[in-house]
Amino acid sequence: MKKVILTLVATMAFAGICAQNPYKKYTENLPFPMPEVKAPVFPETKLNVQDFGADPTGTQLCTEAFAKAIDTLYGMGGGHLIVPRGVWYTGPILLKSNIDLHLEHGAIIRFAADESLYPIISTSFEGLETRRCQSPISAVNATNVAITGHGAIDGNGQYWRPLKRPKVTDTQWKTITSQEGGVESKKGYWVPSEGYAKAEEKARMNVPKASSEEEWEEIKRFLRPVMVSIVGCKNVLLQGVIFQNSPAWNIHPLMCENVIIDDILARNPAYAQNGDALDLESCTNCLIVNSKFDAGDDGICIKSGKDADGRKRSMPCQNVVVDGCTVFAGHGGFVVGSEMSGGVRNFKVQNCQFLGTEVGLRFKSTRGRGGIVENIFVDGISMMEIGTVAIIFNMYYGGKSEAELLELGIKTNNTGIQPINEGTPIFRNINISNVSCNGAGKAMEFNGLPEMPIDRINLKNITIRAKKDATFDNCKNIKQENVKITIDK
Repeated sequence: MKKVILTLVATMAFAGICAQNPYKKYTENLPFPMPEVKAPVFPETKLNVQDFGADPTGTQLCTEAFAKAIDTLYGMGGGHLIVPRGVWYTGPILLKSNIDLHLEHGAIIRFAADESLYPIISTSFEGLETRRCQSPISAVNATNVAITGHGAIDGNGQYWRPLKRPKVTDTQWKTITSQEGGVESKKGYWVPSEGYAKAEEKARMNVPKASSEEEWEEIKRFLRPVMVSIVGCKNVLLQGVIFQNSPAWNIHPLMCENVIIDDILARNPAYAQNGDALDLESCTNCLIVNSKFDAGDDGICIKSGKDADGRKRSMPCQNVVVDGCTVFAGHGGFVVGSEMSGGVRNFKVQNCQFLGTEVGLRFKSTRGRGGIVENIFVDGISMMEIGTVAIIFNMYYGGKSEAELLELGIKTNNTGIQPINEGTPIFRNINISNVSCNGAGKAMEFNGLPEMPIDRINLKNITIRAKKDATFDNCKNIKQENVKITIDK
């Protein structure tokens, strides 16, 4: 009897350990208050998408099968939609509350290269209210949403994206530009349709303009969507899956609460225009952990809306932990901005490595954005072969990457003082410690506004080998402790 009781106690103890939140450790001992973040829990119900007529060969559209399966599972109260091994060729997938889209080993969801499958919707892109094509995967105002497993999701991005000749090999250029309907709108710059070229002429950067439904349809290919769009959702989990080859941004949680991104790989070709790996925008209470990013633009990017639209939304990106992540390529490893008009605050970025990114830690804004970026704590970052600047704060961002600015010889500072107003960005209480960088074009560049200097910069235990030293312009209250910079001769 005693042995039975001991066995029962041991079993109960083990169950208690298993019931503990594995993500609790990330919100302990933070330099700012943040509630515990838990993964969503789903009913045990499981449905297989193949039972709804989905074809695993990659030759038949599965759009209707995914929709029927999701509607059925939702009607049953939720659960797990199983995607087994195979190639599942489909149009848009719309997730609903209490549904986990679970990809088994060997499962590939590939989105169709057919713009007619993606209706034009009202949405937000690059911080502005606009219209785009519906995203390949989306969820709107849902609670308990997940994409998990061991498979891969491919956005067929080459169908949508423009291409710059210097960024690709001869073979890549020949292959991609052979797509029907594409044109070289200017020498060395190919776009996938004449409508795309027309839209780009009128666009405000990547935000289009059109005066009628007919014109919107004409420029539809320009309205390339983010691949995974999670908007206004609560309790979101992305875990274990490969997200790749997106039309525009790869993963875009917008105005969400309680988001966990764990052990994913988000990747795009190095030549992917606007191919950000992750853009977390106006979200609260988020964990980005143990994940890998490899992109043609920014790796892990934090946003909160742009200019007047962002200030009107007034939703900061806040209470976020980034831990144990790797960024292989891209314009920046960890990036804030430039769309940060709603504010960014309470961030802990730790135990990360940036391998060959253009910039390591990248903070960018400009006059007119407004917003406050504060309480940023970066600790334990390793970098190597950083193309331009290891750590940069640039308050004069104009849409070009640091490499492009360097190539063009453009200096981004402007010493003329301008009036302080709602469009003046504020950066303060920036804490960076225990950083090691082996190889960079420049060690650090803090480039603030004369009317609003970057305030309270704490740098501790930083070792950087670079071609150029650190510079601090329009900054105040800088504290440096054990900062060592070795200049390559």
